Amino acid sequence: MTERALIIIPTYNELKNITKLIPEVLSKDENIEILVVDDNSPDGTGDYVEELSKTNDRVHVLRRAKKMGLGTAYIAGFKYALEHRYDFIFEMDADFSHDPKEIVNFLKAIQNYDLVLGSRYKNGVNVINWPMKRLLLSYFANIYTRVITGLPVHDATGGFKCFRRSVLEAINLDKIKSNGYAFQIEMTFKAYKKGFRITEIPIIFMDRVTGTSKMSKKIVREAVFMVWKLRLRSFVGLL
Repeated sequence: MTERALIIIPTYNELKNITKLIPEVLSKDENIEILVVDDNSPDGTGDYVEELSKTNDRVHVLRRAKKMGLGTAYIAGFKYALEHRYDFIFEMDADFSHDPKEIVNFLKAIQNYDLVLGSRYKNGVNVINWPMKRLLLSYFANIYTRVITGLPVHDATGGFKCFRRSVLEAINLDKIKSNGYAFQIEMTFKAYKKGFRITEIPIIFMDRVTGTSKMSKKIVREAVFMVWKLRLRSFVGLL
């Protein structure tokens, strides 16, 4: 039986990007499908994907009534993936900061692991077009996360990753309440603590060219406190 992969792409005002991204992603492997989780984009992103899904059975859309955050978008996507029995489930940004060419490398790596992380920092620093302030914030946030949680990865905050279905089945998705950086850390930490096999593959991260970043100080603060929550919950056995 052929293994099926679902690439989950959260969107909010990503019409210019998504029209180019979908065909590029689908071209990488015939067993790949896409789920766009759209938060009622004013620019018509959800409308475009919904129309496309009517003529392309490899494209799917979940439409939400309002902007609800990255973490909840992925949780909705994960539940969809489990319900429809996909074997491999990706997280991927809509803005081409995650290169679709890397998808084939994820699919190779996941054959021997349970969670594959696209790492900006495994082989030095592979980030293009970020302001130095944001690069330093991201780099040291990952060192901070590794020190506090003991999570043995170089890039715990990245959003380009691939799960085996069994990982998502083992995590209580209803208890995941975080967003942004914190969401990425929490999902990977829980997979690690449950004994799943995790690896990192190096990627080059290119900052978005079109659209605006969703990064905020609130997202950073949430991540700062999340690592301590995870360490405490792990210590008392409440993960």
